[in-house]
Amino acid sequence: MAKTIIVSNRLPVKISQEDGEFQYKPSEGGLATGLGSIYKDGDNIWIGWPGLPVSKSEHQQEITKNLKKESMKPVFLTSTEIEEFYEGFSNETLWPNFHYFNQYIVFDEDMWKAYQKVNKKFAKAIEEVLEPDDTIWVHDYQLLLLPQLLRQHGPKASIGFFLHIPFPSYESFRLLPWRRELLNGMLGADFLGFHTYDDMRHFLSSVNRLAGLGNSNGQINVDNRKVMVDALPMGIDYDKYAQAAAAPETLAREVRYRTSVGEQRLILSIDRLDYSKGIPQRLKAFELFLEENEEYTGKVSLLMVVVPSRDSVGKYKELKEEVDLLVGRINGKHARLNWTPIHYFYRSFPLHALSAFYRMADVALVTPMRDGMNLVCKEFIASKLDKKGVLILSEMAGASKELSDAILINPNDMHQLVSALKRALTMPVKKQIAAMTTMQRSLQRYNIHHWVNLFMERLNYIKHEQKALETQIVDKEIRTEIKSNYKNAKERLIFLDYDGTLVGFFSDPNDSKPDKELKTILKKLSDDPKNRVVVISGRGRETLAEWLKDYNIEIIAEHGVWLKERGKEFRTITNLNDKWKEAIQKVLDGYVDRTPGSFVEKKDYSLVWHYRKVETGLGEARTRELTSHLKYITVDRNLKVLEGNKVVEIKNSEIDKGRAASVWLNNYPSDFVMACGDDWTDEDTFKAMPRSAFSIKVGSTSSAARYRVTDHTEIRDILKSLIN
Repeated sequence: MAKTIIVSNRLPVKISQEDGEFQYKPSEGGLATGLGSIYKDGDNIWIGWPGLPVSKSEHQQEITKNLKKESMKPVFLTSTEIEEFYEGFSNETLWPNFHYFNQYIVFDEDMWKAYQKVNKKFAKAIEEVLEPDDTIWVHDYQLLLLPQLLRQHGPKASIGFFLHIPFPSYESFRLLPWRRELLNGMLGADFLGFHTYDDMRHFLSSVNRLAGLGNSNGQINVDNRKVMVDALPMGIDYDKYAQAAAAPETLAREVRYRTSVGEQRLILSIDRLDYSKGIPQRLKAFELFLEENEEYTGKVSLLMVVVPSRDSVGKYKELKEEVDLLVGRINGKHARLNWTPIHYFYRSFPLHALSAFYRMADVALVTPMRDGMNLVCKEFIASKLDKKGVLILSEMAGASKELSDAILINPNDMHQLVSALKRALTMPVKKQIAAMTTMQRSLQRYNIHHWVNLFMERLNYIKHEQKALETQIVDKEIRTEIKSNYKNAKERLIFLDYDGTLVGFFSDPNDSKPDKELKTILKKLSDDPKNRVVVISGRGRETLAEWLKDYNIEIIAEHGVWLKERGKEFRTITNLNDKWKEAIQKVLDGYVDRTPGSFVEKKDYSLVWHYRKVETGLGEARTRELTSHLKYITVDRNLKVLEGNKVVEIKNSEIDKGRAASVWLNNYPSDFVMACGDDWTDEDTFKAMPRSAFSIKVGSTSSAARYRVTDHTEIRDILKSLIN
């Protein structure tokens, strides 16, 4: 039976040794909670480091045996590997680079070798339990090389990868000497998930500029294998935090804590010790707030929890000292006998204590300099059962893309932060409840379980697409088969795309009219009484009618808008409107103004932006910007945005080549069907074809077609072999 293998640097368990005995305690992290329903089901398993160095083989055997009962498999690391792989390359090279703290990066070849070695160690552990139909889900920056290592072992394996921290811009990522190896490692996955669209965009940019691979709507062709990239913001276990906030233990703690701190209003700050969290900047902003708003002296306190992390390492040790000094200085300067400005705790707290803090807080101050998601702000919202409270959130946190009803700030803007504190503390209760209600609704819907299900759904989708798109090169044997079937057929139906399939591409689209050789091919094909030849193109009907008027050829124009059967006039499949064109035309004209060499082609029911003459790089950049813009403004207009070969087309969403081709397939039963096309608009045609059809894709990208050829000249050769 197929199983799911979850892989992360750490297992979802804390192992400690007391009096020679190993103690096992489940982790309370969001990932462990969300994936608990998966890895404990059936034969599923979680593979990772158990969290401590174990050198004795008998201890390793004991831990392995005990973890197996909990559906886990340990990968044991030596102290040196922990130092160089985890503390070293993962946290002193990748972490600062991905969080834009490039001044802190350590470039060390030995750490890189350790990173490679440990990723191979993980791959070996997975291979020991991997079976053909298994699904592997790899997590986070410590294991960037792992997907490709697994791909080498199992070319058909189903591999997903999720990055829980930001992916940096190309300008930051390119600083890493091992950037190509890291990218290739990630591209071993079938589906790659990121928290935000920005992270996804940065990744695709690096793939384009470092690996030379473009993308179409987040899909990349890697060695004739389609890889999908998408933004899937991770949620929390909403019910867990809402229930914890109502638990008797939480309520009892709240009473005790409130008695201790008094009735002043509370601003809550909870973070792990890390330079990416912006803790010193937050303290300085709070101090400035007290100085500029003296009326809050004695009435508001900052409750700051800093969870210990790597404080023996240089940068973290310095950060800890800076935080300690700032807290001491601010309290020393502003405190009164009956009031402490900052309640500072350098330790971790259990869930019910955190829930009590969330309940008590009037304001949550979550202002990281850079953060993949940040779940503290989501936990705060879920814990607000009375819906009162205000969230101040950094724009640099991934969560800000979802929680737009929070007060969003730039963590580098001290004065904006001070203003946000004043605004939060004076916000009317009615407005607090309205914002909190909206955010709670969103978090309830997009919770951790939704995230897990969506990830698996997208991974399964791309694997299904890959299977459907497996193609075979047209060799001598297949040509013979096509020719034999053609010769023996009594009724033939042949669909031919035009640009890129019958002719090559030209900088001026008007130069693509049929040449002498193509005219001969079309004449002989269409003169055969057994043949129905349909040219199926994105071009306008007037152009196709003019170019093909001398042949007994039927036409599908504008990607399926206009149909012309033999002896009949052009017609549409369904009633369409073109009222949307004026608004979209203005957008396209704006891009023409900014992009020398581009132009807009107007069709009856579609608009096309051409950029074949635009400078390389600029055209692709404008295309990404334009398609993003168009998808946003067409979301409720029943329109589809198509990216073709150096074009972007906007048309009615109910129209495609496949639907149009089906008219011929239904009306004219044939014992020989062939369809040829070159870009992804032709995929609808291929999908509409019967299983016995000879569907041929021009180019090397994955396709729903059964066969593929290199370029349009091979299509012409195949057609010539049929008519001769």
